[in-house]
Amino acid sequence: MGDSRSVLVLTNSYDVTADVVLRILAQRRIPAVRLDPGADLHADASLTATYRTSEQRGTLRTASRKLDTTRIRSVWVRRPSPYEGPSGLSGQDRRFAAVQALWGTGGILASLPDAYYVNHPWNNRAAEFKPAQLSVARRCGFLVPDTVITNDPGEARKFATHQPCGVVYKPLWNTPYRVNDQPHGVWVREVHAAEITDSVSVCPHMFQTRVDKVFDVRVTAVGGRVFGVRIDSPDLDWRHRQNLMTCTPIEVPRSMARAIVAYLAELRLTYGAFDFAVTTAGDWYLLECNPNGQWAWQPAETTAAVAHAIADQLEKGPDT
Repeated sequence: MGDSRSVLVLTNSYDVTADVVLRILAQRRIPAVRLDPGADLHADASLTATYRTSEQRGTLRTASRKLDTTRIRSVWVRRPSPYEGPSGLSGQDRRFAAVQALWGTGGILASLPDAYYVNHPWNNRAAEFKPAQLSVARRCGFLVPDTVITNDPGEARKFATHQPCGVVYKPLWNTPYRVNDQPHGVWVREVHAAEITDSVSVCPHMFQTRVDKVFDVRVTAVGGRVFGVRIDSPDLDWRHRQNLMTCTPIEVPRSMARAIVAYLAELRLTYGAFDFAVTTAGDWYLLECNPNGQWAWQPAETTAAVAHAIADQLEKGPDT
């Protein structure tokens, strides 16, 4: 039996954050279908799309549901698994299947007519580029740390030499990295000019002026609503040892809220997780915005508020 007003949630089976919102949707009697396209479509689910001059149609079948994809209310792109191909294949066959799934399945799910996306996957990807984040942040009125992105070791060393507060390095993308065959996180860390070697020439590196901060702030934005949390941590990068940080709700200044709404609008996002460093003078420096950042680790009242705000967006569906 088809359901014309369902919410489609694209995420992996281990995503407990999605469960928080799904429970709210269930309480509101909003039908929802959960799908991990990178995994489920190799098992007990199927997806079909048909395009004609006069119409577009589609059907998603799962173990328990049949859904008309042309009448989906909204799509929440949470944390779906990457398209890796069926485990029964290997080598170039698996790579071929994975790429076809990305461009086929991914293309269908990103092109559902009249569906409202939180966020659209293509907008998510565009907003992940840190150079784009910095460019948009400047236009929206944020303070940003002086930044150099370069593969020129000389330019990197010159930049580091002339920053009185020091310089930090951060990767442009959280690429999986292993040391002694163990997963290894690349955290934001302070660097000195003498540490910058000619290996910088291998690929672009991002260096920023170290903000002399008193504390960090995470602002989770959903549509026009913002939810701020102050983060006190002994580490330069609070993500490194989250067991040592403390989080308390904090009011977001109106000027920051306006800039956040403008940022989301320019990048066509409904959701964004903004990280700030706050100085003794009370200046808020935007460090980055993750368009699909985690949020359920925050204090209970903030987590609940964000969950309800997301559910509101999904229930609303496309503007009419």
